[in-house]
Amino acid sequence: MTALAGIDLSGPLTETPDPHGAFPRLTDEQIRTLGGGGERRPVQPGEVLYTEGGRPSEFFVILRGKVAVTEGTGDDAKVVRVHGPHRFLGELGLLEGQPAFVGAVAAEPGEVLAVPMSTVRHLVLGDPVLGDLILRAYLVRRTLLIGAGNGLRIVGSCYSPGTRRLLEFAARNRLPYRLVDVDKDQQAEALLERFGVAVADTPVVVLNGTEVLRNPSTAELAGRIGLRPPEPERGVRDLLVVGAGPGGLATVVYGASDGLRLSAFDAMAPGGQAGTTSRIENYLGFPPGISGAELAERSVIQAAKFGARVAVPAEARTLEARDGRYAVGFDDGIEIVSRTVVIATGARYRRLAVPGIEKFEASSVYYAATLHEARRCLASPVAVVGGGNSAGQAAVFLAEGSPVVHLLVRGGDLAANMSRYLVEQVEQHPRITVLGHTEVRELAGGDRLESLLVENNRTGERRVLDARALFVFIGASPHTAWLSGMVALDEDGFVLTGADAEGFRDADVWRGVQRPPLVLETSRPGLFAVGDVRHGSVKRVASAVGEGAMAVRFVHEHLSQEA
Repeated sequence: MTALAGIDLSGPLTETPDPHGAFPRLTDEQIRTLGGGGERRPVQPGEVLYTEGGRPSEFFVILRGKVAVTEGTGDDAKVVRVHGPHRFLGELGLLEGQPAFVGAVAAEPGEVLAVPMSTVRHLVLGDPVLGDLILRAYLVRRTLLIGAGNGLRIVGSCYSPGTRRLLEFAARNRLPYRLVDVDKDQQAEALLERFGVAVADTPVVVLNGTEVLRNPSTAELAGRIGLRPPEPERGVRDLLVVGAGPGGLATVVYGASDGLRLSAFDAMAPGGQAGTTSRIENYLGFPPGISGAELAERSVIQAAKFGARVAVPAEARTLEARDGRYAVGFDDGIEIVSRTVVIATGARYRRLAVPGIEKFEASSVYYAATLHEARRCLASPVAVVGGGNSAGQAAVFLAEGSPVVHLLVRGGDLAANMSRYLVEQVEQHPRITVLGHTEVRELAGGDRLESLLVENNRTGERRVLDARALFVFIGASPHTAWLSGMVALDEDGFVLTGADAEGFRDADVWRGVQRPPLVLETSRPGLFAVGDVRHGSVKRVASAVGEGAMAVRFVHEHLSQEA
C-alpha cells in the first residue's frame, strides 16, 4: 500500500450517513467469521487500500480509524464518502471481477481486516446472513454510484448514435457513468483539450480519469472493464447458452450447478427485456418487488458460484450442425462447439411505424425505461405506448420524475393485457393519464421531440400532446435471424418446440433418436429454446426461469441418450 497524492486528509472527516442501508456495520461475530481467513493490518493516513481502476484482490473491513472513498486522480481527486469502524469497503464490481470505480485511502491512523476475495465470494454465496448483508449493500452501492454519476466518463453529444450506443451499453450493464455532453456541459471542452481529443473524434470514454478510449466498440469497452471473461478454452461443451435473459440465466445457473461444461453469451447485457424493468412486483419470493436489473445481477453472481460467467457483448451470427454437434459463430469471431444448445435470445419491442420517428430515435425515442432513460427526461412530460405489463411498469416508474405521463393504449381495456395490481397503480397515479383507443400518428420537434399527434382509432379525433420523450413497448420481434433456416419457426419468427416442432422433423437429422422432440426441444435434437424467443411462451419472468430449469433436465436426457 502506498500514499495517495492530491487528497487533503488534514481536516476532520465526518462519516457518511447511511439512509439507504448501503453501509451497514458488521457485528463482532461477523468480523470473527471473516477474520478466520483474513489478516489484520495497521494503516496510516494517506495509505492506499486500492485505486480507482485497480482490481482489488482483497475485501477490507475497517477495525479502527476512518477510510475515505475517493474519485479521480492527481489534482482532480476528491473524497466522496467516509467510513468508520465495522463498515466494509467495495461495491458490486468487486464480486464480479471488474476494476474499482472508486478508490479507498486511510484517512487517519487505524487498522483494517484484509480478506482474500475468493473467501468473500464463497461467503456471499454460502452464508445466508452475512452473504446477503454484503450482497444487498453492494447492490445498493452500485445504485448510488450510478445515481451520483461516479465511474466512467462518456464524452459526446447526446444526439450522436455512437454516444447513445455507449450510454445504452453502460446502462444495461449497470455500469456507473456520467455523460459529459459536448453540446451542453461546460466541462466538455476542457476535458477534451486535456486529453487532446477533437469534438469530431467523440464519443470517447474516460477510464480512471487518465485513460481514453476513442469511439470504442462495446466489445472493447467491455473488455477494459471486466465484462468479457478470458478467451474461451477450446473443446466441445456439454451446453451452450445463447442469450442471458431470465430463461438463459436460469439455464446457466442450473446447468453449472449440475456440473455441465458450459459457456454463455449475450449480445448486450444479462437480464434481457426483464433487465430494463424498473420493478417486478409479482415475482415469487420478493414481496416488496425487485428490479429486473437486480434480479439479473443476483443471477450472474449465483452463476459465478458454480464457475459460470456470461460473456457480453457477443451476438450469435451463425448456427451449423457439424458431426453430431452444433457450432455457433459470434460477431467477434469466436466459435463455440457444443453437444447441446439452448436458444434464449429473446425478443425486442417493435419499432413504432410513424412518420418522422427516425429523426428522434437518437435523442428522444426509447425502448426501455431504466434510470438511464429517466434521467434524460426528468421533469418533462413523456408518453408511453403499450398496454402490457412493461408499459405499465414504465409509466409508474417514469411518473416518479415526470410531471405528466401519457399512457397510450391501442385497445380500450388496460386489464386485457396488464396485471391487476399494475392496472390499479396506473389508474390511481395522479401524474399518469391513460388514453385508450389511441395511436401515435406523428412526431414533431427540433433537435429533440416536443410533441405527438395522436388519434382516437374509434372516433378519428386527433389531438396534440406535449412530450419530450416517447417510450415504446409494443409487440415483440424475436432474435432468430441467426438461426438461418436451421430450425422451424412460426410465421412471426418464433421458434417452434415440442409438439409444435414435431411435424417439421427431418428424418435424416433425427436418425438414431428414438423419441419425438422434448417439450422445449426444436425441430433438431439437442437444440432447445426457452423464454420469449419460443412460440407459445408465457410472457412472464417466472415462466422463463422455469423453462430454463426445465431445459437443463432435457439437456441431461439428450446427453444420456447420445452417450
